[in-house]
Amino acid sequence: MKIMQANTAVALTDGAPHQIEKPRDEWTSEDKRKANLDNMVKDILYMTLEKNIISKIKMCKSAKKIWKKMIQLCEGNEKTKENKMSVSVQKFGNIKMKAGESMNDFDEKVSIIVNELNALGRVH
Repeated sequence: MKIMQANTAVALTDGAPHQIEKPRDEWTSEDKRKANLDNMVKDILYMTLEKNIISKIKMCKSAKKIWKKMIQLCEGNEKTKENKMSVSVQKFGNIKMKAGESMNDFDEKVSIIVNELNALGRVH
């Protein structure tokens, strides 16, 4: 994890100071606490994720970057979400109860599709 500080040797850019990495020997106790929390979160993520996901996130240097990568992997970008939404809406529109299917089984199929739509942000 990088702890950043304002670079006073460089002029302000658009009113915001230029940021540089703070040397480790200048870290405050708050800086150390943040770095430790980051390491703890990374450890928790690595212990709980499946190996195929770990191989895709191992190059991430911070917990925040791991989280962003996981969102990208699991949810996809806006185009992927739109495609998933279209497929789920189509599934919902085409759902029919099969001959001999129980109401509980049919209700389960409907619930799965509704949950997919809810997860994609489509709530009515």
